[in-house]
Parts: sequence; structure tokens; C-alpha cells
Amino acid sequence: MAVHESARVGEGSCERIDLSVIVPILNEAPTLEELADRLVCTLHRVGKSYEVIFVDDGSTDDSAKLLKGLYELHLTIKVIRLNRNYGQHMAIFAGLERARGEVVVTLDGDLQNPPEEIPRLLEKIQEGYDVVCGQRISRQDPLQRRLLSSLASMLASRLVGVTMDDYGSMLRAYRRPVVDQVLRCQDRSMYIPALANAFAGSIAEIPVDHRRRASGGSRYNLVGLLRLMADLATGVSLLPIRLISLTGALLALLGVGFGLYIGLQSVQGSPQTMLSVLMALILLVAGLQLLALGLIGEYVGRTCMEVRQRPRYVIQELWE
Repeated sequence: MAVHESARVGEGSCERIDLSVIVPILNEAPTLEELADRLVCTLHRVGKSYEVIFVDDGSTDDSAKLLKGLYELHLTIKVIRLNRNYGQHMAIFAGLERARGEVVVTLDGDLQNPPEEIPRLLEKIQEGYDVVCGQRISRQDPLQRRLLSSLASMLASRLVGVTMDDYGSMLRAYRRPVVDQVLRCQDRSMYIPALANAFAGSIAEIPVDHRRRASGGSRYNLVGLLRLMADLATGVSLLPIRLISLTGALLALLGVGFGLYIGLQSVQGSPQTMLSVLMALILLVAGLQLLALGLIGEYVGRTCMEVRQRPRYVIQELWE
């Protein structure tokens, strides 16, 4: 841990400030200095006490070097460097554990959501909402990314019971009681927006600007998005496994019905007409059985991870 200013308050402090902004970073060197400058200027204009927590999630470019310079330049900046890449949500969780703000804002580090939108979230929080979420309008992402994100939002709305148009946006503001509830969760993998919405008493969603990435590409490929959706489905609710059980029961009843129909066809002397349908049904049931086994395995695997009680992440360096 590096500490060189008496004005800095280290890990574990009980001192509270008005606002914490958490920014996960993964190979964002080309835009990092611009992001920091715009963020600090925006927060300075807000007129509240604040801190900015950059979480380096295992960057392999010059992000760590630039973050070191920003830390030395600004008293309000902290840096958490993880020893490898743990994923966006775990990086945010690492920031949440060290945030001191009565309101905590999360923001992507790619400048697609301008930091100048933060005051609008804070204005909405002042109206009494526990969580304020940014809904990205005129999204500048590829079509397949937008479709998968919409699917994830519909899934999250169904599982959490809180309908929102954009669960994938990281531009969000949380009140301290909601953050404290999230920190009490012991899950090894988590979908923070869904967890926060589950604990919040009142939630608002406001439209925010969305721009093209200034450099590089999205950190979420198809596999990453599908993994995130699997974490959401198995980490928030038991609904998926219950749906599989219900589907199995319905298919069993359907199988009995087909069996009776085949019996009647046999009596009439034409049983061969149902053979193809029966084979299709067998294949469908077999496929669903494999899907159910995989889903059960996911829950069992999560149970094993919880029992092991391994650390969620490892901090390599902490500059505050």
C-alpha cells in the first residue's frame, strides 16, 4: 500500500464522504488521462466531497503506469490493482469494499458513457431514490451486442422482479444502505446491478448519452456475455431450475399422451405413422435432460465454490 499524503484516508476508515465513483479499468491506456480529467472536473463542479477509485482489473498495457501518475497528481484518486483479470463486476465489488461515499456511482472506463452525465444521476438520487440507473439511448454498439444485452435485461427483469430497459449499463448511482447490503453477499460471482435492484426500495431509470468507443473494442465477446447471463440466471434466482422441473413434468405428461395415442393407432393397425414423432420426442426429452443436468451442475459448482471460501480477488497493489 502506498500512502504519501495525510489528506488520504486508507482502507478500513469509518470516515464518510458525500460521493465515491468507481471505475473498473482493463487496458484503457489511450483514454485514461482524458477520462480522469473530465471526471475530476465534473465532480469538482458538483460541489460535494468525493473520491475516485480506479480498479485496474489485470491490465496488460500502460494503464498501471498512467494510474500511478494520476494517483500522484490528484489527492482524490485511489487505485486498486488486482493481480489478474477477475471481470468487471468483481472489480466493481473490490471498489465497493473500499468506497466511503454516502452515494456510490459506477462508471465504465471506456468513455462510452460520458462522466458529465453523473450530476444528472445525483439529481435523481436527491429525489429520494435508492438506485438510479442510466438507460443508454442511441447505443453505439454492434447489433449482436445490443441484442444480447436486451436479452440479458429481459432475463434480469424477470428474475429480479424489477423491470428495467437496460440492466447492462454500468452508469449507476447507489445509496449507501444498498451498497452495504451488496457487500454482505458472499457469492463468488455476482451481477451487481441485479443484486442492488433486489435490495433497493425505490429505483429510477433515466436516459443517458452513449458514444462510440474512443479506442479498442468491447471487453465482452459472445462467450463473455453468455457467461454473464449464466451468472445472472443461477446467482439471483432458483427460477431456471424450477422451469426445468416444470418442463420435465409437462414432457412426461406429453409422453404418456403420445403413448396412449400410439396404443390407439396400434389397435387400428397403423402404428408406424407415429414412429417419427416418437423419435423426435425422445430426442427432445434427451436434450432437455442434458440441459437440466448442466444447470444442476452449475448450482452444485457454485455450492462447491462457496464451501471452499477462497478469496474473490487478490490485490497486487493499493494506492490510497
